[in-house]
Amino acid sequence: MLFVMFGFIMGSWAGRIPALRDGVQLSHSALSMVLLCGGLGAVVAYPVSSRLMAALGGRKTLLVAGVALLADLVCIGLAPSVPLLMLAVLMLGVTASCFDVGVNSVATAREKATGRSELSRLHGLGCAGALGGATLGSLMAGMRIAPATHFVMIAIPLLFVLWLGFEMLEAEQRGGQVERKEFRLPSGPLALLGALGFLAAMSEGSVADWGGVFLKDHFGASDALAPLALSAFSLTMLVARLFGDRLKGMYGARRLVCLGAATSAAGLLFAVFAPNAWLALAGFAVGGLGLAVVFPFVFSAAGKEGPVALAGVATMAYSGSLLGPPTMGALAHALGMQAAIGFIGLLSVAIVIIAGRSALLR
Repeated sequence: MLFVMFGFIMGSWAGRIPALRDGVQLSHSALSMVLLCGGLGAVVAYPVSSRLMAALGGRKTLLVAGVALLADLVCIGLAPSVPLLMLAVLMLGVTASCFDVGVNSVATAREKATGRSELSRLHGLGCAGALGGATLGSLMAGMRIAPATHFVMIAIPLLFVLWLGFEMLEAEQRGGQVERKEFRLPSGPLALLGALGFLAAMSEGSVADWGGVFLKDHFGASDALAPLALSAFSLTMLVARLFGDRLKGMYGARRLVCLGAATSAAGLLFAVFAPNAWLALAGFAVGGLGLAVVFPFVFSAAGKEGPVALAGVATMAYSGSLLGPPTMGALAHALGMQAAIGFIGLLSVAIVIIAGRSALLR
């Protein structure tokens, strides 16, 4: 329930980026700076999330971070100027990361305790939420409902979902306490996991933030059609993640990540050269199918090495979110949106190379 809710919130935000951009009249470079604030907030959130996990445990951390995340989503919709929008997006990065670290820590602790691979399925449920959020964003845009109204409308029922999920979690689950050990960025085999997380986060975040902008600017897609880039990407990612745990037991994580990333590269490069928006959507769908298992398998492998390892790998992954927006904005400004989306395809090629050398990914 909490994975679905988190995906729905982030999908709702990503699905309205084109409308938010037009509302404050942002250029590609200015939009990249706004999105950079979200990545920056994600990276600097580590001290906040670790303190919350230590003081409250995973269950209460999810409640506090979830309430703050919903409040910030509303603030993004209400932001009347670029500076206030940047501040709100910065706080989105902080609150989303606190929630994400908490929920993944609880989930990986459960995997370790039960010996069952479950993280792919749980991340798949997050994709289901993102798909629902982005699709609802498309409907809201088609009905010309402002992002502020949209976000208020969903925040109220999601508060109830958050409380219900909080009540259903086991009260003594404290899987994410990480700050009592010295925190360092990963090295050795863990560094390869961190690099995979970095590339996966950069890829997923870039599609979420820029896929709709690509459809709108390159093909002239409507505000209703543009968010479907994320919907197509999330739908196939959902399907793949629901079967990912079973396939992992049959073929191993490393082989699946390599094959999936190669598939993703083909799909995203197809989207770059597609003759129309609908075929580009098919390319994004193939991209989502291929990238689906990277994040859950990397987090599962890192979680088996302990909470400090998970936090370090997560920090490297969030650094990918930090560098994604300015990189995409610079490429879009200098070379056009086709080059920017093509760059995401090249990131998938890098994932194939690194995953083939990862000893912990098994």
